[in-house]
Amino acid sequence: MIAVVDDDASIRLATDSLLRSRGYAVCTFASPEDFLQSAELNEAACVITDVRMPVMGGIELQAILRARGCTAPFVFITAFPEEVVRIQAMNGGATCFLTKPFDAPTLIKYVDAALGARPDSPGT
Repeated sequence: MIAVVDDDASIRLATDSLLRSRGYAVCTFASPEDFLQSAELNEAACVITDVRMPVMGGIELQAILRARGCTAPFVFITAFPEEVVRIQAMNGGATCFLTKPFDAPTLIKYVDAALGARPDSPGT
């Protein structure tokens, strides 16, 4: 399952539709807090998250999950591409750091790459 965490409902809906059209199972969350409290937390094979959200951002979510031993790949999306934040995300093991608006083929390329070696990804 791919977890999509973004406070923007239109991004959640568009990303959900795109990933489902590629055969992926997806769960969407309006905030990192919702994701951390969800029953699906341990099911995530990949996390796609916004960098800036109210209360907690994607970088903090990544740090919490890494501290808990989660090794799922992270794909970051942001409207505010700051180099220091990109470096922090990549140092935490992010697969990529995309700037909004991003195109569908680019997102799919990185998700496919992140999940390509995983036994639970489509086509394996």
